[in-house]
Amino acid sequence: MDRRWRAVAGCGLIAGIFLFVQLGALALVEPFQSAGYQAVEDPSDPANSIFYILGILVATGVMLLAFRYDADQLIRGLVVFSGAWLSLYVFRVIIPPVVTYGGINVLAVGLAAVLGIALLVHPEWYVIDTAGAVMGAAGAGLFGISFGILPSLVLLTVLAVYDAISVYGTEHMLTLASGVMDLKVPVVLVIPLSTSYSFLDAETPDPTGERDADAAADGGDAEHPTGATDGDERIDESDDGALERDALFIGLGDAVIPTVLVASAAFFAPEGVTTVLGVSLPALSAMIGTFVGLAILLWMVLKGRAHAGLPLLNGGTIAGYVLGALAAGISLVDALGLGPYV
Repeated sequence: MDRRWRAVAGCGLIAGIFLFVQLGALALVEPFQSAGYQAVEDPSDPANSIFYILGILVATGVMLLAFRYDADQLIRGLVVFSGAWLSLYVFRVIIPPVVTYGGINVLAVGLAAVLGIALLVHPEWYVIDTAGAVMGAAGAGLFGISFGILPSLVLLTVLAVYDAISVYGTEHMLTLASGVMDLKVPVVLVIPLSTSYSFLDAETPDPTGERDADAAADGGDAEHPTGATDGDERIDESDDGALERDALFIGLGDAVIPTVLVASAAFFAPEGVTTVLGVSLPALSAMIGTFVGLAILLWMVLKGRAHAGLPLLNGGTIAGYVLGALAAGISLVDALGLGPYV
């Protein structure tokens, strides 16, 4: 297959995973709320976002220390456990308790355990992407019912700024991406561009590009890989190199974080708001905004530019949400969740 068509197919797969995460989160918000999964007492409190952002900073620091002191397998175990645990949230609300033991839904627990074991023993790209899609829908759904509109907007805005700083400024996210890639866990989605590609057999990409630079200096052929985690990508400046790679990589956070606002806009939509296909107009327009940002992001990937993903994705989602809310007749103050404060 022509390289450009392979790249187009890969971008289509990325878009498909994003769509699954968003539709999955929308489908899960009501069951999650009915199951009592809402994590906070006051979803409208913007402090919820601040605490979560602080948690991200602490987790990032811990992971960087773990990679530095060779404790990366501990991080891998925690991520795999988190993946199985998040999937259990999903399976418990979609699988009827046909088989129970001590009040436990045996089928739901069994499927979550299978997913965790598969990640441990055979973390091939399709296992990672399947687990990541389920985790993404679960995570976005949980935050969607726990973060009202204002906390969601704060979350997306601050993380977009942080993403840009961590990629273009401190560049510590690139170091984190390099360590995460070695773990082969669903923090990064793997998109193959050839039918023969195996994530287990492939050389781990270097998000910093240093490996490629060394290879070029030695007269070797650079593979021009790209790495991503939590919305970060960096690839070389060669258009041909961007198309020659065997796989694309994009952080699971790229799919999850914008979807938090989509899920929140659907769950906390004002009564009587305009709906389209059963989805509130602000949530639907936020989804469209996400995909506009994603299209620009993928265009930049194929052009071979270094970039952070969340500024584009979150920016598109926020812009789409605001436009949809205004079109639905919601005032700007209420659309931003500022009604209780003005």
